[in-house]
Amino acid sequence: MDRVRQWARGAYERVLELELSGTPSHVAVIQDGNRRYARQQGDDASDGHRAGAETTEQVLEWSQEAGVDELTLYTFSTENFDRPEEENEALFDLLCEKLREFADADRVHDSEVRIRAIGETQKLPERVRDAVDYAERRTADYDELYLNIALAYGGRAELLSAARDVAREVEDGELGTEDIDVESVEERLYRGPTRDVDLIVRPGGDERTSNFLPWHANGNEAAVYFCTPYWPEFRKVDFLRAIRTYEHREESWRTTRAQRALALVRALGGAEVNDARRVLQRFKDALPSGEREALESETDAEFERTAD
Repeated sequence: MDRVRQWARGAYERVLELELSGTPSHVAVIQDGNRRYARQQGDDASDGHRAGAETTEQVLEWSQEAGVDELTLYTFSTENFDRPEEENEALFDLLCEKLREFADADRVHDSEVRIRAIGETQKLPERVRDAVDYAERRTADYDELYLNIALAYGGRAELLSAARDVAREVEDGELGTEDIDVESVEERLYRGPTRDVDLIVRPGGDERTSNFLPWHANGNEAAVYFCTPYWPEFRKVDFLRAIRTYEHREESWRTTRAQRALALVRALGGAEVNDARRVLQRFKDALPSGEREALESETDAEFERTAD
């Protein structure tokens, strides 16, 4: 029966791979459920974290296969410092081990994966900071796939820190209020993601994004995929389903943009909706066939009037 299940799962994975036509550039993962998985198995929390680390290695491989450009992993939040010291110390040891192992792995260098940590890493033990520095230095020249490890990370803390930096520079006269824009805020966020998040994945059954990358994900209206398996149980089929969710979200977004632009063009016309016309031309293929045919007829009629 196990062999039949494996065959069926492999067949389903191949079907999903054939169905997918696009890949998110930046995937962010909340690695949830390690401790609950360990309790379910009758093991210690550290055993759950180690099992989760094996899944992390697989997800890195699947991301490379799918053509993902950037992968961000929510590994240790600022709230996690409140967990029992013994559990955190074991997790810190595991982080040190895996960071150095990744930094030395042939597959990381062959695939030119750049490893970076994001968050308030100064709060981490010295041995973890040393491992982070080692991994970053060993992969600093790569840019094929960015692997961001969120450590001592909190989204609210990140935004609050950026706001304080902006306020301080305004008070000191280094920055004018009229100069505050998206770029000036982004420059003061944690050194981290190089692009907006397209897809957030959360296993473990909880349907919330837990203060993860609010600027890069929520501001970009990222697709979100929730699933019930704990992180150590997360399979390739779950990963592919997540990408399918992103594709559906992207398709819906394109259709909405096109329909709004079409409504604006029809309602106003004239030079003031040139931007809407450009959006419409860009996304018209996302319209339902009936609306697309009507649009083409209207465009032909407008061209004839202009020619006359």
